[in-house]
Amino acid sequence: MEVSITPGYQNYGIRPQLVERVKLKLKNPVVKDRIRQLLGHVTKYDLQDRSKVRKLVKSAAGIMQENLTDAQEEQIVAFILAQKIDPNNTFHLLKLWGMFR
Repeated sequence: MEVSITPGYQNYGIRPQLVERVKLKLKNPVVKDRIRQLLGHVTKYDLQDRSKVRKLVKSAAGIMQENLTDAQEEQIVAFILAQKIDPNNTFHLLKLWGMFR
């Protein structure tokens, strides 16, 4: 019996093609540095605030020149909120890294 494992983000309707494009763009050192600056002071409380997450998603999309539809934006926001990410918790960061590697 074969078991397929769906990455968690796909459960929120986020397409793998979008994730692959973003991963490719983040290999550009300039883009990566701008995203790092954007997220450098984000707290776990910020990442549980829908309006702040929406603003971060819009800003990140602008940096990466990704035109997101309202539906895509909402899917990404819902995914981020559901992860309950603590950027100071190494386990959380490793879990996310594993999801997108």
